[in-house]
Amino acid sequence: MKYLYVLLAGMLFGAGITISGMANPAKVQNFLDLFGQWDPSLAFVMGAALAVVGPAYFYVFKMGKPRFGERFQLPEARQIDRKLVGGAVLFGVGWGLSGLCPAPALVAILSGVGHFAVFALAMLAGMVLYRQFMAR
Repeated sequence: MKYLYVLLAGMLFGAGITISGMANPAKVQNFLDLFGQWDPSLAFVMGAALAVVGPAYFYVFKMGKPRFGERFQLPEARQIDRKLVGGAVLFGVGWGLSGLCPAPALVAILSGVGHFAVFALAMLAGMVLYRQFMAR
């Protein structure tokens, strides 16, 4: 049953990304292009997501523990360091240049367009390299 809920949540998330246009790199790049062809529609998507997640966040943590786990697994680090800032900058530059971040890239693969698969493979290679060299 746990995996059915995970599958349904993933499908709902993927459908939301697709319907909102966040899997379309041009739409994302236009959102980030404040002085060109700015498209503010993704701000409404993000605002709607916050309106749903905000109240749900408090409700879920009042449950004490997740439905399918022993405890909530939250980040323990509280400081802002060079690795965090560097990762955020790298993520932002990659998002701005490609118009894709991890979840929309995985959703976009389903379109069958080859460069989405190349992006996802490069993302996977970056994760493997990080695990091999930086996580030690």
